[in-house]
Amino acid sequence: MKKIWCLASILVLIAGVFTACGQNNQLETQVISNMDKEYYSQLAEEGVEINVANWGEYISDGSDGESINVVKAFELLTGIKVNYINYATNEELYAKMKAGASNYDIIIPSDYMISKMAGENMLAHIDFNNIPNYNNISDDYKGLEFDPEDKYSVPYFWGTVGIIYNKNVIKDDNFDWEILWDEKYKDNMLMFDNPRDAFAIAQIRLGYSLNTEDTKELEKTAELLKEQKGLVQAYVMDEIFDRMGAEEAVVAPYYAGDAVSLMAEYDFLGFKVPDSGTNMFVDSFCIPATSKNKKAAEMFINFMLEPEIGLANTEFVCYSTPNTKTYELLSDQVKNDGISYPSKEYLNSKTEAFKCLGSGADKVMSELWTEIRSEVNIDL
Repeated sequence: MKKIWCLASILVLIAGVFTACGQNNQLETQVISNMDKEYYSQLAEEGVEINVANWGEYISDGSDGESINVVKAFELLTGIKVNYINYATNEELYAKMKAGASNYDIIIPSDYMISKMAGENMLAHIDFNNIPNYNNISDDYKGLEFDPEDKYSVPYFWGTVGIIYNKNVIKDDNFDWEILWDEKYKDNMLMFDNPRDAFAIAQIRLGYSLNTEDTKELEKTAELLKEQKGLVQAYVMDEIFDRMGAEEAVVAPYYAGDAVSLMAEYDFLGFKVPDSGTNMFVDSFCIPATSKNKKAAEMFINFMLEPEIGLANTEFVCYSTPNTKTYELLSDQVKNDGISYPSKEYLNSKTEAFKCLGSGADKVMSELWTEIRSEVNIDL
């Protein structure tokens, strides 16, 4: 039989944890010291565990020796254990959930995948009464097309896609997406290893919508990607960090946040947001319909919306925050770098968000992508 503790006892317990954690968790203890202990102690005696699935390297984990471990800070504050799992693409996450091979309480998919999952009853309605920090989210990131009634998602990060390049080799940034078809960079070029991002680049070159469902346009897009394949060294996701950092490749498309992170580590790397346009994405917290710990999941989301936690995350992963309180804490240098926060004019006129494609178009794209990736290159 569970022992029922009064709130005062719980607070004593948490205070004891703070003392016991000592120097090993000094940063984490400091950042949570002024947070609402009454709210965060609600489940402290329940022995709750939650399973959080997130993209690789997409949260402050303290591995640089300077930032906080956000998951550890949450565990110290709430007494809730977090089991943290990584995935590489939206499609990988979807496939695992669809196969029933997962037991997640929180996932962080992108816009179009949120719409798809919601349409297939894979997501729970969020109780925003349990997330008071939702007020910190800018109105610019509420009521978006993938979740117009804000039932299923809470924005985490947003960003754009552009081109990372080695400035020692490519000395002039007067280029656009066509550089990814330039034979000069054969075998020194990387490409996205997921269909939506790869197709989007070719669709922009062809003047198509990123959300076209026209089979002929999808087929022409695939043909352009097949033309490119002979130039591509490798199709990658997080592997881009090692390859570009080691100068194994010269040019690659990727997400702006990761580009900022790479440029901070390697001064020979640059980033170009293409003038012709690009994809703008929003990644959000969602709770699967199968979650067994929904209240704890909502508490985790609320914690991630704390201004200081948001700052730790955005400084660590370098993606753009939708949190107004966190944005106020950023340096002017970051706010004005033109990469993390492009002008509103550019965002409004040159970007397009992914939408959930109809099942027919989604199937066609998936089949065409499989064909592209399996096609053997023959140099004559």
